[in-house]
Amino acid sequence: MMTGMVIKTLPVGEYDRHVTILTKERGKITAFAKGARRPNSRLVAATNPFSFGEFKLYVGKNSYTVLDASISNYFEELRNDFIAAYYGMYFLELTDYYTRENNDEVKMLKLLYQTMRALCLPSLSNELIRYIFEMKSLVINGEFPGIPQWEGLLESTAYSIQYIMDSSIEKLYTFTVNGQVLAQLKDISHFYMNRLIDRKLKSLQVLEEML
Repeated sequence: MMTGMVIKTLPVGEYDRHVTILTKERGKITAFAKGARRPNSRLVAATNPFSFGEFKLYVGKNSYTVLDASISNYFEELRNDFIAAYYGMYFLELTDYYTRENNDEVKMLKLLYQTMRALCLPSLSNELIRYIFEMKSLVINGEFPGIPQWEGLLESTAYSIQYIMDSSIEKLYTFTVNGQVLAQLKDISHFYMNRLIDRKLKSLQVLEEML
């Protein structure tokens, strides 16, 4: 059994799926889920994006096969919030970009899980969640340049960035900011992401067209 979250699915043939799962034990893995697109399959819901839980896998010579799954959180709230769901798809794609097979990805898995929980809270701004997730992803992967020395940077913005850098993942989404700070976080996060991500992610393009 491995604990993880489905971050990508692709149809195979008429009824099957390839799923990418970010796991606590082995980082990112790709597995074959036979019959997962059949309406009566026990793997239909378990192999959808956002599904988090325990996956029973057969380890073959060159690939994994999903035999069964026990899902503890489907993040069903996202089905009723179209915009939040697209933010979630962007976070999944950014996670897929950064994570590797057979690598220690426990922090990224924790970040992804806590971020999905935050998206389900109406009290938190999706925009703020995005900038926190982007910056913390850079921090975890050792690429965050730190607080920029920009003219006009508000003290509250610098404090927010420092909090994102230093805070435990479990306590990341416990603050809000005013409009000025949010605008500066947006500019800083966009600047860093455009500098450090070598391609435009498809889900981000869709999200930006919707907003």
